[in-house]
Amino acid sequence: MAMNRVSVDAAAVQLFHSLADPARLEIVRLLGHGERRVVDLTGELGLAQSTVSGHLSCLRNAGLVEPHPHGRSTYYALVRPELWALLTAAEDVLAATGSPARLCPDGVGAGHLPHDDAVAHAPEAGHRARPDAAAPATRPGQVH
Repeated sequence: MAMNRVSVDAAAVQLFHSLADPARLEIVRLLGHGERRVVDLTGELGLAQSTVSGHLSCLRNAGLVEPHPHGRSTYYALVRPELWALLTAAEDVLAATGSPARLCPDGVGAGHLPHDDAVAHAPEAGHRARPDAAAPATRPGQVH
């Protein structure tokens, strides 16, 4: 039985570690509005491509994001809608301790997932829509 406890603890540590970096939290917030390419994230975060790729790898290892290749580009999307409930609970805990913080994207909370097709992929949002936007993809509200 001790082995199961250790594996559960290791998974929990990996999950919380993946959210323990400010840049990774911002990546989660940005992906909450829709899929992004690494180049989109580097521009929005002002970080090097290798740094963003490393953060995405950490989030992927925690099971929070998945890559979706589309032609020559790879888009990353959140795959765990349960993440919003976790981040909303964290916002509540932080507010109760006197350190309020916004962890979820605007308009997103437990039980409410972002609508990203019309908003996140608008040209003024700073990134382009997937070239095959009609194709099914994993989004914060969908799991495959």
